[in-house]
Amino acid sequence: MNLKSMNIEELEELCNKIRGKILETVSKNGGHLSSNIGAVELIVAMHYVFDKEKDPFIFDVSHQSYAHKLLTNRWDNFDSLRKFGGISGYTKPNESKYDYFIAGHSSTSISLAVGAAKAIRLKNEDRLPVVLIGDGSMSAGMAYEALNELGDRKYPCVIILNDNEMSISKPIGALSKYLSQMMAGQPYQKFKSRVEKFLSYMPDGAAYMARRMEEGIRLITPGMFFEELGLEYIGPVDGHDIRAVIDAFEVAKKMKKPVIVHAQTLKGKGYEKAEGHYANWHGVGPFDLKSGESIKKSAPKSATSLFAENLLKLAQKYENVVGVTAAMPTGTGMDLLIEKFPERFWDVAIAEQHAVTSMAAMAKEGFKPFIAIYSTFLQRAFDQVIHDACIMNLNVVFAMDRAGVVGEDGETHQGAFDIGYLHVIPNMTIFAPRSAENFKLIMEYAYRHVGACAFRYPRGNFLLDDGEFESKEIKFGKSEILSKTDSKVAFIGYGNGVGRANVVKKALGDKFNPTLVDLVFVKPLDRELLLDLAKDKKVWYVFSDSAKRGGVAEILSAFLQDEAIYDVRVISFEYGDKFIEHGNTSEVEKGLGLDPHSISEKILKDNLY
Repeated sequence: MNLKSMNIEELEELCNKIRGKILETVSKNGGHLSSNIGAVELIVAMHYVFDKEKDPFIFDVSHQSYAHKLLTNRWDNFDSLRKFGGISGYTKPNESKYDYFIAGHSSTSISLAVGAAKAIRLKNEDRLPVVLIGDGSMSAGMAYEALNELGDRKYPCVIILNDNEMSISKPIGALSKYLSQMMAGQPYQKFKSRVEKFLSYMPDGAAYMARRMEEGIRLITPGMFFEELGLEYIGPVDGHDIRAVIDAFEVAKKMKKPVIVHAQTLKGKGYEKAEGHYANWHGVGPFDLKSGESIKKSAPKSATSLFAENLLKLAQKYENVVGVTAAMPTGTGMDLLIEKFPERFWDVAIAEQHAVTSMAAMAKEGFKPFIAIYSTFLQRAFDQVIHDACIMNLNVVFAMDRAGVVGEDGETHQGAFDIGYLHVIPNMTIFAPRSAENFKLIMEYAYRHVGACAFRYPRGNFLLDDGEFESKEIKFGKSEILSKTDSKVAFIGYGNGVGRANVVKKALGDKFNPTLVDLVFVKPLDRELLLDLAKDKKVWYVFSDSAKRGGVAEILSAFLQDEAIYDVRVISFEYGDKFIEHGNTSEVEKGLGLDPHSISEKILKDNLY
């Protein structure tokens, strides 16, 4: 569609149509709702003012890019959003040439824009990087690292700050509002440019007084911070007034400088039930569009809920238990603790590095911190795990939610790598729960453990039912044989992999009856038990929801080599050496050949039993 030929009324009608399409699709498929319907006018204006054919459109996190997808030849197949083999919920260059960069983690956009701007200057091209970033992403340090260089180098760039929570610096009164609107207009920007040129010819004293006057005006507007960094500031503008947004973008485009356009929007705009600061409308599952009620089948308690309940009990029992999460209080279940003990549990916003380092200091002061971060997001704090927690072997607990396949969020969110990247760190102890009942004992052990430790747990519920195997007290570095047989085959599970191994064992029926082992600890390994197991179990099938490279099977293989045991074959049912696509978890696992049926067929084909 040709937006540039539309008038304001037609653009407003298009915005309503896009908002309706997003609501209809997300209500069926699930996805990010409030952020997307809140950013429609901003994205339509981006496409109206800038040139998608040549200008890099860079979306921070990119969870709010649905309108962009609808405007770039994906309207007809938008109903496949987040489905296996369908459209991604994030920008993805191999899906469309109009998706400049893949994104799923926060606060990368301004750095990408700086890099793109450098390349554009070196190639002497007429292109302009355009960034859409939410105010939440401005809580991460990486955004300010990029702004610092951008303000110094002055590369042309337009950064649209989608402020849907609060102003960066709250405007004061009617005068501030008037001045801010005035500053968004082209006449003011032209006047400012002429004054700056004029001041360069003025004596020092007069120029000083004039600049002091301008600074006084900026003190009552929200742009002072950005201008101090060396960036031009426009706004705030009403992010739902398409005419005002277009006017502001046109001014920014002509300035040929780094410009912040501050737009204020309402999350969930156009769907009354989601309008406002409601975390439960940020990312949703399928829901009834009329009532707003969730459409989901009853299921056992999620591992996240169990973590929150267990941690609350520990906090009530032990006064030195504290905790932190990085912008995911609801997602990690930490909101329950923050509400109950606001002085002992914190959400530090999108700042995983700060979360880890601040808790390391608390551990040094005698507290027992539980750091609840998704597996995929803990990657962002890898250096802090090493430098600030493990070198001094502090009593810090890393609770890694969303371990394994997480489903519809895809490559940027799958929790595949935590075993590999934590296992290499000295002083780190790594273990995992297999079931809801066992999770309580795991967390009690984590509290008792001396030194740095980490445990992982899945999105959703555990595959192993409570009561199927008795849960015993966790002892340092000790594995557990759950069922022992005379077969020469062992199924070795780790974490939720124990449940998967048990499901496969049942699916195979009477064909053979392997010994079932819960590894419990992947670091350190239970040397005594594994050496005994290797005496008569010559085939080890390994089950773990993690990457094969650096995963549990490779760790066990290295153990056997170190012990000079060469007659045991280790076969991995972990993820292959590729990034995992988005889609329903069961469909993704089937595509990977890791569903129970596919695994059973592989074992029978091996004929090693």
